[in-house]
Amino acid sequence: MTFTYALADFLDFKDQEACERVRRITREQITQHPNPDFKIQVMDEPGEFYGAFATDIVRRIKQALDEGRQLVGIFPVGPMPQYPIAARMINEFRIPMHHVHTFNMDEYADENGKTAPVEWEGSFQKTMFDSFFNLVDEDLRPPLSQIHFPTEDVIDHYGELMEAAGGVDVCYGGIGWCGHIAFWESSLGHEYGDDLDSYMKAKARLVTLTPMTIMQNALHSFSGDWSWVPPKANTIGPAEILAARQRSFWLDGSISPDVSWQRFIARLVAHGPVNTLVPGSILQTARTDYTLLGGVADNVVISMS
Repeated sequence: MTFTYALADFLDFKDQEACERVRRITREQITQHPNPDFKIQVMDEPGEFYGAFATDIVRRIKQALDEGRQLVGIFPVGPMPQYPIAARMINEFRIPMHHVHTFNMDEYADENGKTAPVEWEGSFQKTMFDSFFNLVDEDLRPPLSQIHFPTEDVIDHYGELMEAAGGVDVCYGGIGWCGHIAFWESSLGHEYGDDLDSYMKAKARLVTLTPMTIMQNALHSFSGDWSWVPPKANTIGPAEILAARQRSFWLDGSISPDVSWQRFIARLVAHGPVNTLVPGSILQTARTDYTLLGGVADNVVISMS
């Protein structure tokens, strides 16, 4: 039986035809894309997925070291399990990171734009140090001066800091429930309308988080407590993402074998129209590796179980 209805008011992207089309993309079809530089792959086992993510990070660090050059990377908080694995590999193979410059994608901020301090338990700075940098042996870690976060004192020239370090070699990331990259939210698209060229040149800034992002982050980081999630964040923009020489995105949003919050948005980002209201869609225009954990690739279905 057919049941038609308008999409909820708070949603930014409301092209129902596009939504219906990507919803029908099967697991077998999901890796097919017209842009050969946008490479989609599926890994069924979490161990394989996070191991491959960690190996990709370590491989780039080692390759840059062997070639006598700097490695400049943008790193996300989420997914996370790859970082301890990468730290163990770096320690085991004694790979120095003195040539590595890291730039985190984003950081929470309060209603006035003051970014979360490194001491706050929910800050991305604390998470990165606890889960990655502090797990690397001290003699192998990159200097603190080469570990960067988009705090309030640097957000206005964050992209320039990346350029000064030699330009970004790789931008790692994931995709949010609303389609965001970092915290570049779907709502920001309304500022640009159909002006995709201007949108792709938009730089790092302070943003207000969408309701979907508040709920998503409450679910996976704050025990479901939406009152604990800050209202704003500093984030890189499309300009910094597209300026990277390569992008490597990893989607692991499976809650259980039957439930994944990321199945639909993974398809809309990869196979929907490139537009300003689905931020991740711009990845289709650039050299990007797009890796899905098996449950994310599974078909979009209704399940009441």
